[in-house]
Amino acid sequence: MNRFPLWKYILIGVVLVVSFLYTLPNFYGEVPAVQISPVKTTEKMDEALLRQAQAAAQAAGAKSYSAFIDDNSVKLRFASTDEQIKAKDAIQAALGNRYTVALNLLSASPEWLTAIHALPMYLGLDLRGGVHFMLEVDMKAALEKAAIRYQGDIRTELRSEKIRYGRITREGESVVAKFSTRDQRDAAVEKISRTYEDLNIASSDGVDEFTMTATLKPTAENKIQEFAVKQNIQTLRNRVNELGVAEPVIQQQGVDRVVVQLPGVQDTAKAKEILGRTATLEIRMVDEEGDANAAAAGQVPFGDEVYQSRDGFPILVRKDVMLTGDSITDASPGFDSQNNRPAVHINLDGKGARIFKDVTRENVGRRMAILLIEHDSTEIITAPVIQEEIGGGRVQITGMDSPQEASDVALLLRAGALAAPMTIVEERTVGPSMGKDNIEKGFNSNIWGFFAVVAFMIFYYRVFGMFSSLALAVNGFFLVALLSMLQATLTLPGLAGIALTLGMAIDANVLINERIREELRNAATPQAAIHAGYDRAWGTILDSNLTTLIAGIALFWLGSGPVKGFAVVLCLGILTSMFSAVTVSRALVNLTYGRKVRLNTVSI
Repeated sequence: MNRFPLWKYILIGVVLVVSFLYTLPNFYGEVPAVQISPVKTTEKMDEALLRQAQAAAQAAGAKSYSAFIDDNSVKLRFASTDEQIKAKDAIQAALGNRYTVALNLLSASPEWLTAIHALPMYLGLDLRGGVHFMLEVDMKAALEKAAIRYQGDIRTELRSEKIRYGRITREGESVVAKFSTRDQRDAAVEKISRTYEDLNIASSDGVDEFTMTATLKPTAENKIQEFAVKQNIQTLRNRVNELGVAEPVIQQQGVDRVVVQLPGVQDTAKAKEILGRTATLEIRMVDEEGDANAAAAGQVPFGDEVYQSRDGFPILVRKDVMLTGDSITDASPGFDSQNNRPAVHINLDGKGARIFKDVTRENVGRRMAILLIEHDSTEIITAPVIQEEIGGGRVQITGMDSPQEASDVALLLRAGALAAPMTIVEERTVGPSMGKDNIEKGFNSNIWGFFAVVAFMIFYYRVFGMFSSLALAVNGFFLVALLSMLQATLTLPGLAGIALTLGMAIDANVLINERIREELRNAATPQAAIHAGYDRAWGTILDSNLTTLIAGIALFWLGSGPVKGFAVVLCLGILTSMFSAVTVSRALVNLTYGRKVRLNTVSI
């Protein structure tokens, strides 16, 4: 007899139930929604804001039937797009510019499914519609920016060593220093070569001056260019996430290009505005002689500006900017060494370190304001009293309410500005109707392919063909459930991968069925033929699937974009097909034929 132990049936049953639950959300579709996100990443959402948004929408005649807080954003579902648009305008007017109110689409699956984190697969740009950009990083500008930084650093080093020089200029991506004597030039060459290993130093003698030329080594150039692309990707991701765009795709393509795909966004101008946003830091001196309250009422002294502190009090600051975020080379969250309070540790470049040292030396006992400028809104993070001269280029900013806020501010300062300029070299918009048409075509191709395979299997293998078809359907459930659990983004190549997987998955059952037929032709008993068919076909099934899996892994490793999506579906489909073709189909066979001691014939 052919029987499975009870635990195998229980395992298959549990996997089937879980797969069904996690596949289910994909059939509910999406409903119009409004998503509210804070313009400043440090601001948190709460129930009071949620109720305010609901009240504003209801006053405009658009009552939301579901509202919740998710990932520091408020989301409200509506019954129609008309109510969605009304609600968006009303909520934006009620909340003001502190929040970004965006149109969105959310899953219509019940809350009990969402509670167990059963979510639908994300849909890519080609299935949902949206905006696609190809941006090119200006590598020459990145290298020139590095040369500007080294220009200031070299000047600082020479001054600190009291090496006299005529002038230091930048010529393209090189830094040129002039000296009146050879000894001064040689001392500078020795100092700079020892301090900056990334620079190639060349010397030349003129009639009445001696020159030192510093250029970046090829390895350093590559490092700067790689950093520029990674920094820009992080910056773009930070900006897009603030908008609340669902499932954005931001990835490097080639050496100097970045692909940005924003599913669900149809307003190209709005998308360009988002990508062009920036955030930076400014350090100014506080005007302690002026009246901050009078300035808040409109009487601002000449040469001053008034801003709100985090405590809600007005602070009068000078217009003169002592230092900007352009001098920041790194920002990391941490804690105040004295009071163990959340803080942000900032590293400044050579020029910034020198300026900050001079400012703090000349203004001991006075207050210095640190301003965070983000999306045309300015906030004073902290305004401490300068206790002593601060050198070394490492600055500590306190005044954060929590470690999470310190982490957010550090990320914003680190990724708030582009490391190098970017230009849009390709731009296209995919309409939602085209995405819907792609979904229908992809879904229909999978359904028709599935039924064609089922018809052939039942016609050719009878009852065993039915077992194979049921195992194939289960494989489809497994695959969709896995993609939903992983929150994978489904694209047209992914749909093609599902169709290919369903077509390939039946190969294992064909091998098994043919092996059973062969055993029956060799006069084996039906029970022995079934046992031998599954056991002896397993090695062939494993070998064939492993070779395909290796190809899928290679596609994922070497490919990008749609190729990777196809590879993910292919690899997952191979794993699910091996389980369903062997375990699930054999469970069905054992339940039907396995309990019979004397089995005269099987329908194959």
